This record gives sequence, C-alpha cells and structure tokens, in this order.
Amino acid sequence: MIMNILTSELWSPYVVGIGIGVLVWISFIISNKAIGCSTAYARTFGMAEKLVRGEKVKEKEYYKKFIPKIDWEWMLVLGIVVGALISSVLSGSFRFENVPLIWKETIGGGPLLRFAGAFIGGLLLGFGARMAGGCTSGHGISGTIQLALSSWLAFIAFFVGGILTALFIYGGI
Repeated sequence: MIMNILTSELWSPYVVGIGIGVLVWISFIISNKAIGCSTAYARTFGMAEKLVRGEKVKEKEYYKKFIPKIDWEWMLVLGIVVGALISSVLSGSFRFENVPLIWKETIGGGPLLRFAGAFIGGLLLGFGARMAGGCTSGHGISGTIQLALSSWLAFIAFFVGGILTALFIYGGI
C-alpha cells in the first residue's frame, strides 16, 4: 500500500493537504514556529554574501533579524527538494527538461528565454514574499491556520494570480 503511494505519479490533494496540516501542527508543537520557506532563501543569500563581505553582513538591519545561518526552515526547503527528487525517481517520472512542452507551445522553445523567465519570476516572487512578510507556505498554510486576516488576503491573491497565470499559459486569456 505505502509503495503504491510512493510510486504514484499523482498524489491525492486531500491526503497531501492533510499531511501538510499535520506538519504545521508538529511545527508549532515542537518549535512554536510557523512553516515558511522564503526566509530560508533570504538566509541563503545572506550566507552567500557573508562569503564575499565577511562579518560585515551582520551589520545589515535585515540580517540582524534574519541571521544568515542554516536553521530548520533551511532544512525544510532542502527536504522539499530532496523529497521531490525521490518522489519523481520512485514514480518513474524524473527527467531533465530545459523547456517544458507547455512553455514551448505557448511562449517559445528557447532555453535562454525559459531561463530568463524563470529567473525574473523567481526574483519577483522572492521580492513579493519579503514585502508581504511571507511566502505561499508562510501565509497560505501557517497564517491561514492561525486565522490571520493578512494571510487570508494573501491566500486569496495567490489563487487569483494562479488562476490568471494558468489562463494565460493555457490560452484562456
């Protein structure tokens, strides 16, 4: 039974949602902290900057609040990447793909354009997550479970943005 789930290419969104909800509870019980990913990326950039600038990084106000170090959120992000890799390998769906088919059909086939789009999108996403005080997992999962109004507003905006993007990519707009 478990191997059938682990080797499946598609998982039930209901089961995954319950699993994420349980993970949030465990996070609050063990660490008294919400689950989020964007801070881990900010800490990573701080660690990279520390390699270049040394201890001067600690003088920045931002890094006084979010100390550039490997912490449990950083390990969560690593776990997401490793877990996704293991899942794709077990399901037999792992493959290298420079330009996904839907991107190729909608936008074009060049890997440089795809890389530029992903890079710019990632920068905008990171900037937005820092401006909003959290990412989709921070607001959409941890914030909504705490009934935070700002998280519910962000969560609604995520869905509206996702729907509009899907309509654009799949040709509905």
